[in-house]
Amino acid sequence: MEHRSLFEPTSMGAITLKNRIVMPPLTRQRSSQPGDVPTPLMARYYQQRASAGLIISEGTQIEPRGKGYAWTPGIHSQAQIDGWRTVTEAVHAEGGVIFAQLWHVGRVSHHALQPDNAAPIAPSAVQAQKAKAFIETGPGTGTLVEPSIPRELSVAEIKALVELYAQAARNALSAGFDGVEIHSANGYLVNQFISAHANQRTDEYGGSLHNRLRFLREVVQAVSAVVGSDRLGVRFSPLFSSTEEDRVYIGFVEDDPHQTYIEAIKVLEQEGVAYLSIAEADWPNAPDLPEAFRREVRSTFTGRIIYAGLYTATRAARLIESGMADLVAFGRPFIANPDLPRRIANGWPLNTLNTVGLYGGDEQGFTDYPRYFPGKAHA
Repeated sequence: MEHRSLFEPTSMGAITLKNRIVMPPLTRQRSSQPGDVPTPLMARYYQQRASAGLIISEGTQIEPRGKGYAWTPGIHSQAQIDGWRTVTEAVHAEGGVIFAQLWHVGRVSHHALQPDNAAPIAPSAVQAQKAKAFIETGPGTGTLVEPSIPRELSVAEIKALVELYAQAARNALSAGFDGVEIHSANGYLVNQFISAHANQRTDEYGGSLHNRLRFLREVVQAVSAVVGSDRLGVRFSPLFSSTEEDRVYIGFVEDDPHQTYIEAIKVLEQEGVAYLSIAEADWPNAPDLPEAFRREVRSTFTGRIIYAGLYTATRAARLIESGMADLVAFGRPFIANPDLPRRIANGWPLNTLNTVGLYGGDEQGFTDYPRYFPGKAHA
């Protein structure tokens, strides 16, 4: 077996994982319309990849206002819960473990995606820059658009949003998920509260870093009360570069990203969260996370640490063996290789990613990637 450290079982809170290979949240825009309901095709897609030690679902919006992209699934209606149940049952039938990623885009939306064509909601009325929403223009067709100017939330509305996260967690359990991940990355709602660039409030949710972390803290506490801290993860995307390209792909570069995210991770440690997922910049020549930051992450957080980025199996195994990570996520390789763990273990070649069907569509580029069989001719 190659890269043996990737195949050592590990515990994660209340769950034992069969390997250290994670399928991270990957937006695929395949929900049925109207209603943003998960489909049997989606169940097949996740079932094909159940050999991962852990699957984290694509982002699933916790309420109608949380939607920033057409055709993404939700987890706030009974039809959506029932649709997700077909997914979790399919994954469990193959011995897999799957968490739901709870998602709210906040200001990264457009009034065409909002109930009653309203403005998106955000901590402050600051329009998202270098970001795009995606709206439907016809059956199966859509286009990227500039996000609309958002409306600032009242304190009462913020409190209600915290409860919406808790309700989404209840819905996830009802749908059969093994746990949930709070999406606090990539410039979306929780990240907007954390960031001094998007959060210009002067009340208890803004100003100081302690106040900007209040929404994260309250959401973590509310969701933990539903699912248990041992079945809860949180995802961050700290960025240590401020180039134009970096802002386009991630959203926020804090004035002091090291302090901002170490303090955010302390919130997770205090609440006993099972895992921390860190999404690294994942484009060619992207900036690496500083080693000093990785070391302080490890010394600050006692739960499981997942890194996701442009990892090869060799680089992932090296990171785990160094003690800096417990699991590593592979995004694009898992899209193209439903049997990715077996390919890694045996040193088999990987399928090439098909850019057709990455976002929206049918089976093409979604469930039609072949498994590898030794001795069989491969194109």
